[in-house]
Amino acid sequence: MARPALLGELLVRLLWTATVGQVAAATEVQPPVTNLSVSVENLCTIIWTWNPPEGASPNCSLRYLSHFDDQQDKIIAPETHRKEELPLDEKICLQVGSQCSANESEKPGPLVKKCISPPKGDPESAVTELKCIWHNLSYMKCSWLPGRNTSPDTDYTLYYWFSRCSLCWPGTHFYLFCIKTLDTSWMMYSTLGKSLQCENIYREGQLIACDFKLTKVESSFEHHNIQIMVKDNAGKIRPSCKIVSLTSHVKPGPPHIKHLFLKNGALFVQWKNPQNFISRCLSYEVEVNSTQRDQHTVLEVEDDKCQNSESDRNMEDASCFVFPGVLADTVYTVRVRVKTNKLCFDDNDLWSDWSEVQSIGKEQNSTFYTTMLLIIPVFVAVAIVILLFYLKRLKIIIFPPIPDPGKIFKEMFGDQNDDTLQWKKYDIYEKQSKEETDSVVLIENLKKAAP
Repeated sequence: MARPALLGELLVRLLWTATVGQVAAATEVQPPVTNLSVSVENLCTIIWTWNPPEGASPNCSLRYLSHFDDQQDKIIAPETHRKEELPLDEKICLQVGSQCSANESEKPGPLVKKCISPPKGDPESAVTELKCIWHNLSYMKCSWLPGRNTSPDTDYTLYYWFSRCSLCWPGTHFYLFCIKTLDTSWMMYSTLGKSLQCENIYREGQLIACDFKLTKVESSFEHHNIQIMVKDNAGKIRPSCKIVSLTSHVKPGPPHIKHLFLKNGALFVQWKNPQNFISRCLSYEVEVNSTQRDQHTVLEVEDDKCQNSESDRNMEDASCFVFPGVLADTVYTVRVRVKTNKLCFDDNDLWSDWSEVQSIGKEQNSTFYTTMLLIIPVFVAVAIVILLFYLKRLKIIIFPPIPDPGKIFKEMFGDQNDDTLQWKKYDIYEKQSKEETDSVVLIENLKKAAP
């Protein structure tokens, strides 16, 4: 009985000693790490490596605290390296220290600092507003503006790099580059050995652009980016690097309207989603225009609202929408556009182009309205001519003249004066005619009578 008790006491003492040693090691400040170095791989991958500190406590389970100068992105991990994808447009410094636990409250050993400088060249010569958009998960288009201190004839080159594949699992709904083996299994593949060059560089006004093929498969991943670098062949400008997440800046292609019909006073719209996308990863916007009311309606659609047997529910990756309250004898035009949602992607800012416009319905018989439009101008023209012809008479009828009493009396007395003068004239004429004497001489030819 004494021997088991002795063994138990010895075990307790060993555990106590180990615990005390660990506590002492944890409270003891560890020496600094050694041989901290930094290098750049691929295009914009920065790797810091270091060796464990010399003279560290043997009872210490070493952990390494690393962070940038601004105390951001603090990590405590047992690895003796740190890898980050960062744009090399400014000086980047990493500080590393050792400690015995993953507790952030523990004071680490002296921090060792290592920096990497930006690429050589005039900062004003680097390109600006470098943007990349993944179009329909089929190709990526990057565009930029030339730097301020750049020659107009600069020959630009765009390089891109991405890891060929991460660990891929079938049946999931995240998007990533992968290579599928001949036996249809999914494997872990190493990163691409060298960067690729974009060959199709062209100008769009002031912008310079380049696009390259970039396809997707369904897979699961934790972190995946594509690295973009723009520089010139002569080395006169500073290279610009950009890290583009493959779950952001995605622009789907336009959808295609497959069915459009009216039933029970409602308009049913069904469309096929753009290739490479599934319905639950998209949000929709439907625009409906009405000719009768001159109505313009734009509605955002989050859920599939088509529950109708006439719609093709078996169509793969199709979505539906019901617009109630439609009117008879009215033509409706419909178009649809889509964008990614945050269920599958990191942003939802880029709308696709609108689909082709589809119309349905019929208008009332326009013969009557056409006839009226022709008759009314003719009628108005004839009426105007008649009014102009009889304007004076119409004016007299509408606005008859007001009698002037003074004028009436003037005319009365004026007529009497005229008659008196006329009578006087006549009397004088008569008198003159009586006093006139006329001599009449009669000349006759007398014929002698024969004897």
